[in-house]
Amino acid sequence: MQKCHSIIVTGKVQDIGFRSVVEHIGRSFGIPGLVFNAKDGSVKILCCGEDSVIDNFTQAIKIRGAENGAEIANIKEKTLSINIDLPDEFSKASSDDEIDIGRKLDKANLLLKSGFDNLNLDLNRGFNDIKTGMNNMTDMLGSYIGEQQEHNKRLEAILEKLANK
Repeated sequence: MQKCHSIIVTGKVQDIGFRSVVEHIGRSFGIPGLVFNAKDGSVKILCCGEDSVIDNFTQAIKIRGAENGAEIANIKEKTLSINIDLPDEFSKASSDDEIDIGRKLDKANLLLKSGFDNLNLDLNRGFNDIKTGMNNMTDMLGSYIGEQQEHNKRLEAILEKLANK
């Protein structure tokens, strides 16, 4: 007998495409259901099916979720006492309201800042390496010029002796 189930997945499961993975799994199992992001950072699933099918669905979520970058801390599955008329095709519900979009933009800004900070560090290291190399070349060139000046003095002395003969 088909029953409706509530499944809550916690861990690092938002902002990584996890809902799409769950939607694909749900469709491959042919079960009706919805998956959506909750404001507490979890992903919630409502679905209907035979208990054994839901157990297999939950196991597939664990495996495929981890394969796709989710860090699942826990999956809580509960059989509901009521039947919910869910869409026949498993669907991903959009929960990108203003708060969620703002949170995602804040996260993106932090990632960009971190990337630019690392880029600046790398550039500064690179410029310091170039500066050190240039200083070494200047020192070597100065030493070479000094040696050439000494060499030229010796040649002038030899030429002067030859000219006096």
